[in-house]
This record gives sequence, structure tokens and C-alpha cells, in this order.
Amino acid sequence: MNPLPFTTATEVTAAIPATRAHLDRGGLLAYPTETVYGLGSRALAPDVARLAAFKGREPGKPFLLLVSSRTMAEKFGLAFTPAANALAEEFWPGPVTLVLRGGEGKLHDALRGPEGGIAVRHTSHSGMATLITALGHPVTSTSANKPGTAPAPGAASVMEWFGDAVRAGTLLVLDGGVLGNVPPSTLVDCTDDEPRLIREGAVPRAELRRRVGRYAP
Repeated sequence: MNPLPFTTATEVTAAIPATRAHLDRGGLLAYPTETVYGLGSRALAPDVARLAAFKGREPGKPFLLLVSSRTMAEKFGLAFTPAANALAEEFWPGPVTLVLRGGEGKLHDALRGPEGGIAVRHTSHSGMATLITALGHPVTSTSANKPGTAPAPGAASVMEWFGDAVRAGTLLVLDGGVLGNVPPSTLVDCTDDEPRLIREGAVPRAELRRRVGRYAP
């Protein structure tokens, strides 16, 4: 299957039915975000396992979740500490990923990291936010790349690297154009009262501290 155009609002709306059907069959998805192209799936155990095998993910390294609102994160049982609340209020939607406690019984433990939390981001990519809202559930996310390579800058690279999976019907590609040279999201562990910076990315630590003060890592 050729990549589905996914740039304009009209293209996004047109892509939703085919994308929903593909995910409902347990398929995998390649898509643009506000940072890099991602690979994802539904947040269900078999789908997550399929994505891990496809990506060659080492055991114990979970995927993050993209949501289209804070309400969606809370609907799936994720809890916001005061620091997480401040960071979400200031930086969501946007390229800051928060590791949150909760989700027991609503999100599979395969998504849970060693600190006991689940990484989640309210995406600021308008197309993905529209799609996730239409789906009614989060989509898992990991960078679209082969081990040891940079994330794909566009759908052409995804097709070059993962063309066999596309032709086999395993992977559906959403073509959101070529993305700029943006670092991955900043990752903050908010499972304890004191937040901890795991990865400095698109939003540097200094900007976190400037905008949320004592609630920043």
C-alpha cells in the first residue's frame, strides 16, 4: 500500500477510516509527530509485542504513548503529581513527555518502565491529535529508524527502510511530509514528588526551569 497523504486537514480526515481499520487488525503505523517520525500501534499487549519485535526493541524498554488531551491520559488512569501538572499545563501539547504513575487495569504493564510509570505525551502534531481523538485511545510511539540510525525524516525514508512490511500489509505509512531537524521530546520522570530529567530533548532543561520554576527537574 502506498503512504496515505497526511498533511492537510482534509487528508487527515480522509486517512482516518483506513488507519482505524488497519490498527483494529493489529497492524503497525508509521506517522509524523512534532519531533520525528514514529512507529506505533494500539496500546494492547499483542500489538505492543508485535511492535517490539518489529523494532527489535530490547526487553524492559517500554514505548511511550501519544494522547490527544490530558483528559485522555486521565481516562486511562494516569496520575499527575504537582510537578507533572505544572509541566503539562505549561508544555502540553508539545514535545515534553512525562512519565506518570497509574494506569493499572487500563494500560498494559508492557508499557511500564523500571520506575513504575508510563511515558505519555499530548502531541502537538495536529494531524496525529485529530487521529487519536477519532480513535478514542492512545497510540504507542517509538522513533521510526533502524538500530543505530537517525529517525526517518520523511515517508520516503520509512518506505526505504520498512518497505517489505508495507508491502506485506503489516505497516501503514502516514505521509506528513519531510520534518525539520528537531530533537526528540524532552523526557521527565514524574513518578515521585521530585521530577527527574531522563532525556534533554526539544525543550532544554533551562526552559523547563524558566517556565515552571521549582516544579522543573
